[in-house]
Amino acid sequence: MAPTILVVGATGNTGKAVVQTLPELLSSSKTLSNCRILALTRSASSDTAKQLSKLPGVEVEEINWPEINSVWLQERGVERVFIASHNTPTHFAEESTFLREALEAGVKYVVRISTTAANVTAGNRAYYPRAHWAIEQMLSSPEYERMHWSSLQPNIFLPLYLSSAVEFIKEYRKTGKQHQLKLMASADGKWAAIDPDEVGVVAAHLLVQQDTSKYNRSKLVLNGPEDLTGNQIVRMVEKEIGTKVENVSFKDVSFIDHMAAQSLHPKNVILSIKYAPETSWENKASASTTTQDVRDLAAPRRTPADVLKDLLSE
Repeated sequence: MAPTILVVGATGNTGKAVVQTLPELLSSSKTLSNCRILALTRSASSDTAKQLSKLPGVEVEEINWPEINSVWLQERGVERVFIASHNTPTHFAEESTFLREALEAGVKYVVRISTTAANVTAGNRAYYPRAHWAIEQMLSSPEYERMHWSSLQPNIFLPLYLSSAVEFIKEYRKTGKQHQLKLMASADGKWAAIDPDEVGVVAAHLLVQQDTSKYNRSKLVLNGPEDLTGNQIVRMVEKEIGTKVENVSFKDVSFIDHMAAQSLHPKNVILSIKYAPETSWENKASASTTTQDVRDLAAPRRTPADVLKDLLSE
């Protein structure tokens, strides 16, 4: 059986770009050109899954990834893995179990998606960065020495960062009326949000490295190419609607109240997400913090203006 690169979350924010990028990179590899790409999805009948299945060397399989064990991985000849987990409160239990099974199966290299680097600490008040910290600590332990790994720590994704601005513009174009523009951004804090596709491209470049030891146990910080403040977003909106924005709410995380109300998990856990943007408001997630290895592998180039244009055309 040909060695397999497994992509967990192949139809998600970052996984899709991983699958789309891998075939070309593998075709020019001296040692990995015979690898097959196994793309996992919860729905093989989705449009995205069908499109990915047409790419050279790609097979799509429908499975709930937390159910995967070492036997499943060995049967498919999995040697390298990309995993972009969810960030619900069960994240640590599910990803750590998967990684333990990968170790048991003899997987050689894992590239995983973490979260904003400044948040990945034991003391962060938001719950999900602590889960990523704990997984990175687990992987750093002697028990995992034989499995190489890299943890990508991307900034907030641009579609999410700009989502309220896009909604505001579309509503104004439709009705000619303004509601309050609610922005997660602070007025002046530099926050270099990134296109998730470019995170996937970096991951793909890591997965095809002939010698993964250079990136073993690395934590790579990924930001977009430009810092973007709340005031700059307001100016972008005003340019699109042709008039002044009348009412802006900066540092607005009120949408998390709705998330907590709808969640089956403890409310105080979900509400802790409100603390996640604080490091970015403090200029700790600017473009300047991007790891040099990321710039060397596949420097992010998509600007907020690029992404806004695409979102408005949808």
